[in-house]
Amino acid sequence: MRTRRTAQLALGLGVALTLAACGQNAAAPSAAPGAEVAADAPRVGVILPETESSARWEGFDRPLLEQAMAEAGLDADIQNAQGDEQTFTTLADGFIASGVDVLVIAAITSESGAAVAAKAKAQGIPTIDYDRLSLGGSSDYYVSFDNEGVGALQGQGLADALSGQQGAQVIEIRGAPTDNNATLFYNGALSVLQPLYDSGALTQTASQAIEDWDNQIGGTTFEQLLTGNGGQVGGVLAANDGLAGAIITVLQKYGLNGTVPVTGQDATPDGLQAILRGDQYMTVYKPIQEEAQATAELAAALAADDTAAADAIATGSVDDPEGNRQVKSVLLTPQLITRDNVKTVIDDGAVPASEVCVADVAAACAELGIS
Repeated sequence: MRTRRTAQLALGLGVALTLAACGQNAAAPSAAPGAEVAADAPRVGVILPETESSARWEGFDRPLLEQAMAEAGLDADIQNAQGDEQTFTTLADGFIASGVDVLVIAAITSESGAAVAAKAKAQGIPTIDYDRLSLGGSSDYYVSFDNEGVGALQGQGLADALSGQQGAQVIEIRGAPTDNNATLFYNGALSVLQPLYDSGALTQTASQAIEDWDNQIGGTTFEQLLTGNGGQVGGVLAANDGLAGAIITVLQKYGLNGTVPVTGQDATPDGLQAILRGDQYMTVYKPIQEEAQATAELAAALAADDTAAADAIATGSVDDPEGNRQVKSVLLTPQLITRDNVKTVIDDGAVPASEVCVADVAAACAELGIS
């Protein structure tokens, strides 16, 4: 194992972790207590990006990473940059100065992620890009889902929902333009939708990326596009459940909810409830437990300087066109979720039934055998 520096990490930033934004009321998934961590366990610094756009980072990734890291015999310190690039950089600088054995980052932008990876590399600290690839970076490995596959599921879900509605008008509300994942999601969606646009089976009415995945901006932008189109829309390609929720609020305002299919991603409790109500057509379930487990196993191998073991875990690769390199990767398989298989997410333990089967969706849960 690489010699550890003696500097102590001082992260007294007082970062609030309150999940206040729309869609942030998800409880953390239940998980078995983590293993005891030895006093001399390898140290791993983990930086998550934010809490505003999705419930997943604090409600799911944090507790599952904590458990997986502990079970792998690692001492993990997990922080959240709260969507602020300066905070992201400050947290990373603190981890690097303290001499963590491995750094795991879910960068806010490729630029900040690449800069942090370069600093870590200069100090001999291996870096894992978690969930988001930092284009032009130098991280040793990447762990995520097949993100073009995620988008393809969104595109297929929307195509299925609009089947037979010749020329149905589609408004696209995409993720942040600075997030490479958002680009991959959209490319995947277009792999399904573009042939339908070209043939006239569907009509691409408007398409807009949303800065910082901001749900409020997403809702406002959608309303502007909707009213600019005379209040007409056949379906909405929404990049995640948070944006979908903001869009559904607008559709409710105009009496269109439940008649206009909306896509999503992350299988959040709010998203699943919207599907059971009929306001959202589908979401994409990404078993984050698998992502956390793979990251912990990879970090353990890197902390032990065992690149052969790390390579045996990261058997895939993705292209970084800005860095002109192939990045060794773990790419996991996403799943399309509609009303008929919401139960899959509950049965996997990803979201407790108690967070979904409330109030007006309790009857739908009973009908589908969700308890």
